[in-house]
Amino acid sequence: MLKEMPNVLTKAMQGDAVSLAQALVATPSVNPGLENTGSGEKEIASLVAGWLEEWGASVQVSEPAPDRYNVLGYIGEESPEKILLLNGHLDTVGVEGMTIDPFGAQLEGGKLRGRGSCDMKGGVAAILSAAFFLAQNKPEHGAVCVALTADEEHASLGMQGLLENGLWADGAIVCEPTNLAIMPSHKGFMWLEVLFTGNAAHGSRPDVGVDAVEHAGQYLSRLTELRESLESRKRHPLLGHASFHAGTIKGGSAPSVYPAVCKLLLERRTLPGEEHNAVMKEFQSILQSMKEENPEINATLRETLIRSATEVESSSTLVEGLGEACRLLKTGAPIEGMTAWVEASFLNEAGIPAVCFGPGSIGQAHSDDEWVDTREIEQCARVLEVFARDFLERKN
Repeated sequence: MLKEMPNVLTKAMQGDAVSLAQALVATPSVNPGLENTGSGEKEIASLVAGWLEEWGASVQVSEPAPDRYNVLGYIGEESPEKILLLNGHLDTVGVEGMTIDPFGAQLEGGKLRGRGSCDMKGGVAAILSAAFFLAQNKPEHGAVCVALTADEEHASLGMQGLLENGLWADGAIVCEPTNLAIMPSHKGFMWLEVLFTGNAAHGSRPDVGVDAVEHAGQYLSRLTELRESLESRKRHPLLGHASFHAGTIKGGSAPSVYPAVCKLLLERRTLPGEEHNAVMKEFQSILQSMKEENPEINATLRETLIRSATEVESSSTLVEGLGEACRLLKTGAPIEGMTAWVEASFLNEAGIPAVCFGPGSIGQAHSDDEWVDTREIEQCARVLEVFARDFLERKN
């Protein structure tokens, strides 16, 4: 598809934000961890690395896992005292069920359509466009690091690999879709597995059978207490309340058999500052009280995956400087919370202050007719360039 778009490639090489986005969408990069036929990031990493090299950036391509690719491009001083990181991911979710050509990269009515257009090739295009213009007139002080990662949609192998290998910056912008709102806070999550075991028996033998599914249902009912507790607590100013929901429940083998096993998977959305051990104790205490009331209940609770909520103070230089750049370019500068977990979490935990700011709506991410507003891509690119120059010039 990309070879059939020579005009787009020409304009992309010249830093045109929308053409960059079109070229990226037309290059499949479905995460193979999510869809067996996914091509991964090899082709798209080669494309963006080529652009960055042509523009004069110092480029590194790495493999955090076999046939999965990260791209780093540095623009500015060779040994900078200050670095700004511009981050996006190269992979997308799968294309099954889409109602449009996933890689058609069609422009229509100010919208770019296709898989990844919103999440987050529009944001990556804005980063690359800003990088082009920064490379034409390099910052006198410091450097911009363009970090484009693999596997964000699955296990974050790319970002974790970069940090393990010493990636560092004084601040970072992760260009996830925010409709150009500045998002210094984001929720995290914990996945909890509750395994209930009963006693299999013929459906006519209630004297012998112990129903694991029923016990799981009772536990879900009792968790209403926890939901009420969460909603009664002080709201986070940008993220609201913490929450949880039941993701899946599986149990039983036949209508006429008491189910011996039932597995319940819960997701708890966390707020910055919440301790994971304290969250576990809340779920465990309700389970323990049920066991004390009914000795037949046999269940174990364990965490299967944790991703931390993190935040940067709204009064920080990073947030205020990005707001100033937005106002200068008349894009507006609302400060909001990111309800989804994002890889800014890893950056913040590594000591690199990171906020989210990018084109597109999170509501369009992963959708069957995914699209992004092209005007937002262009606006984001210009804000990133202006902010980068200002950030690197600031002493603090």
